[in-house]
Amino acid sequence: MSKTIKVALAGAGAFGIKHLDAIKNIAGVEVVSLVGRRFDATKEVADKYGIAHVATDLAESLALPEVDAVILCTPTQVHAAQAMQCLKAGKHVQVEIPLADSLIDAEAVAALQQQTGLVAMVGHTRRFNPSHQYVHNKIKAGEFNIQQMDVQTYFFRRTNMNALGQARSWTDHLLWHHAAHTVDLFAYQAGSPIVQANALQGPIHPELGIAMDMSIQLKAANGAICTLSLSFNNDGPLGTFFRYIGDSATYIARYDDLYNGKEEQIDVSKVDVSMNGIELQDREFFAAIREGRQPNASVASVLPCYQVLAKLEQQLNAHL
Repeated sequence: MSKTIKVALAGAGAFGIKHLDAIKNIAGVEVVSLVGRRFDATKEVADKYGIAHVATDLAESLALPEVDAVILCTPTQVHAAQAMQCLKAGKHVQVEIPLADSLIDAEAVAALQQQTGLVAMVGHTRRFNPSHQYVHNKIKAGEFNIQQMDVQTYFFRRTNMNALGQARSWTDHLLWHHAAHTVDLFAYQAGSPIVQANALQGPIHPELGIAMDMSIQLKAANGAICTLSLSFNNDGPLGTFFRYIGDSATYIARYDDLYNGKEEQIDVSKVDVSMNGIELQDREFFAAIREGRQPNASVASVLPCYQVLAKLEQQLNAHL
């Protein structure tokens, strides 16, 4: 495909805007349609980014013949259904993490992708952050092997707010959303499937209906282990912090920044063409479309993550 890839983006909230900012830096790609829940708020974003078509129904954008691909930044609960809607309409699709909030839905998307052969990708951004790419390159070169990963995913989110401090129309989830990043990254970096997984959770929030604190342990077939702590109750610092403990070094990754065990910063500016993980993720999506291949973080490649999450959910539900 040599022509401009024309994109519809659904979800004009905090993460949708991150994708719009990223796409501005990618040649040969144009966002031609923006879908949102409220027309006026969506049109305001569309006007800012020069997007001509605005809709409140994804089907309206999918009916546009010029649309080649869709990026879904919509609520978790509709990810799987909307991803399948896009594939059935003949559109390539990138769905933000998580692919689904149940294994049966994740498997349904994977099966439909196999039938259509279209590009279907999930926003497992940690695979693309330069900090984690640096570690991955060390592993591929045989210079580093993981003994243990220690990960903290911490937010202060006791009400239903998004990353911009705006009220959300849906409820976020520590297991199916935030743990998905680390479960996938651990298996990806270890280069070995997860064979043991355990989880504990704190009390269920009376209004939000979710656990606000969670602890997860993972073990890969090659013996590497991972400990993941997650909280919506943490009053700073916020974000996800990764400590890689290996046979030759210790690395500490904070989003796109990387440090060694002595807290000396490692230059990762030359790892890829950008320091923005979302932009790198989007570049991979569009490159896969142009090259007629499945991308890194394809639906098929991340499905094992959702199999592990389903097992963890069964454990947690058994102890309610």
